[in-house]
Formats: sequence, structure tokens, C-alpha cells
Amino acid sequence: MPQVKASRLREKTVDELKTQEKTLREQIFKLRFQKATGQTESPQKIRLVRKELARVLTVIHQKTEGTTSPSTGRE
Repeated sequence: MPQVKASRLREKTVDELKTQEKTLREQIFKLRFQKATGQTESPQKIRLVRKELARVLTVIHQKTEGTTSPSTGRE
């Protein structure tokens, strides 16, 4: 599964990102189910999908807040 860059995600609309978020959440559920039943092919895939979901959620949050660059949290 190729890693998606945040710059590519920023090109998408919020609706497209929310659709991708839903898809990734379903994929994580299926992978966890496979892990629990011992049928998982690659345990590392769960980690990769979770990271991709985090990227999508970060971009969604940035778009809804109206910012394009992450803040450092310092004033």
C-alpha cells in the first residue's frame, strides 16, 4: 500500500477526505478482525493504515480551521 503524502490530501475537498476517512476506518476494523482470528497477512499493515488515517484527519482539521500549515503550539 503506497503511502499518501499530505500535499496530495490537501488537494482534495473535505467531502472526499471524509469519504476516505470512512474507508480507512472500515479497513482498520477489518484488519483488526483478521488479527483477532489469526488470518492477518501483514501485521504492519494496521500501523500503516492508522498513520494514513491520522494524515487524513489532520488535513480535515486544518481545512475546517482554515489554516494550511500546522502550528507549533507556541505563542
